[in-house]
Parts: sequence; C-alpha cells; structure tokens
Amino acid sequence: MARIICIDYGGKRTGIAVTDPLKIIASALRTIETRNFIPFLKQYFAENEVELILIGEPKNWDDSDTHATPLVKKAVEQLKKNFPQIPVEKVDERYTSKLASQAMVEMGMKKKNRQKKENVDQIAATIMLQEYLNKI
Repeated sequence: MARIICIDYGGKRTGIAVTDPLKIIASALRTIETRNFIPFLKQYFAENEVELILIGEPKNWDDSDTHATPLVKKAVEQLKKNFPQIPVEKVDERYTSKLASQAMVEMGMKKKNRQKKENVDQIAATIMLQEYLNKI
C-alpha cells in the first residue's frame, strides 16, 4: 500500500514525515539539507510507493504570504517537475514549529535535543501529516 509523505520545506533544512502503509499514523522520517531534497526523494520513491506529497504552505495569520512562501512555491514546482505521477498538495503549516517545540517539552525531550532545529523540522512535518490524516 502506498504512503503519504509530508514536507516541512526550509531554506537550509527540510523536515520529512511519512505515514505507515495503512495511512493511520504519521511518523518523522528525517531532516535533510534542502539542497539534497530532490535526490533524497528520488531515492526514497524508488524504494517506497508514495501516493501523495504534502508540503507545508507558510502563511501569516491573515493569510498573507510570508518570506518563505516563494521558496515553497519553487519547491512545489520542483516536485511537480521531478515527480509528475505523484499529486502535490499544500497544507497549512501555521504554528507547526511552535506546536513541535511544545510537543518536545511534553515528551520530556532533553533541552539539548529540543534546541536542534532538525528535530523541530521533523516534528513539524509529522504534525502537519497527522492533522491531514485526521481530516480524511
């Protein structure tokens, strides 16, 4: 069964989360350097069946674009160009980094690990993906 993958795209790092094959649970997969984003996905898609790509869309509370919105638009174009057979959907990523930081505290993660930005990116992608799964 095919999975759904979710991307928290950033200028330096990109957090990635994925569902289980039954699409019940979202799990953090990895944080990668953004420059390795497409090669990483090519390898992952060669080894795993993915039916949908979700990508966090950065918006301000008033729905206006943020400084990161143009970066994500370019990433969506890259995804569609490199993986035309897999649909790409944008999902609201507002407050996911803040929720990720709160989740790390609630999980009892040590301060040293909470300060690692790559952990925030993975957890933010996982939160977006789990929220999507809860809606479908």
